[in-house]
Amino acid sequence: MPRFAANLSLLYNEHPFLDRFGAAAQDGFQGVEFLFPYAFAAADIAAQLQAHGLQQVLMNAPPGDWDAGERGIGCLPGREAEFRTGFASALEYARVLDCPRIHVLAGLVPPGADPVELEAVYTSNLLWAAGQAAAAGKQVLIEPINTRDFPGYFLQRQDQAHAIVQAVGAPNLKVQFDLYHCQIMEGDVATKIRHYLPTGRVGHFQIAGVPGRHEPDLGELNYPYLLDVIDEVSAACGWDGWVGCEYRPRRGVEPGATREGLGWLQRRSG
Repeated sequence: MPRFAANLSLLYNEHPFLDRFGAAAQDGFQGVEFLFPYAFAAADIAAQLQAHGLQQVLMNAPPGDWDAGERGIGCLPGREAEFRTGFASALEYARVLDCPRIHVLAGLVPPGADPVELEAVYTSNLLWAAGQAAAAGKQVLIEPINTRDFPGYFLQRQDQAHAIVQAVGAPNLKVQFDLYHCQIMEGDVATKIRHYLPTGRVGHFQIAGVPGRHEPDLGELNYPYLLDVIDEVSAACGWDGWVGCEYRPRRGVEPGATREGLGWLQRRSG
């Protein structure tokens, strides 16, 4: 059975951030992920991980000015120095948190930009980041994201992401396969799991219901079947990664909202 990690940026929002670690552990999670840790001291987060016996499995590098609408700077010409500074900060957090994976957001396509230039900047940044990460024993992940949630996002499809990983050629550069984004942009999710997971280029999965991005037992995707496919293919190819639960509880931030929506996980574990 896949190992499930609670995404603490979307789950347990009924609690202050540093209290979400304990809440996730109480509900049986052994791993956690989140978007951006930089508003908190790495030592304070590490203390929560240690206190609750949790493994940090994924985090994001700084995305540029998120509040102003930026969604990464990995492909943006002229932002290379900022990208390197931000990734260095992410590596230091990953070291303190013993986090093996850092997701690098590609960014939104600027109006009138040349896609060829954007890809050249992106691959150059990824090659540099992968080298830095390899020296620290970490992986770099890239994630195709749907253009309904992130209009104009540069990296949109699985085949595009895998082609970039192959072009960069760094063994520690992997694809973050989010089934929610894949369903919205492409569909045919089970076939893509069977095709891409055995390549060794998939570093992490994430799940959410489609179309509302709520619990995975809501919406059009048959997650019991898809998780069985991940189990089956993992057993055949030796993949032993994590599945991140990156969804918004249907009941929002009401008290107990996250816990009350975990019936799907209890059924899976039972």
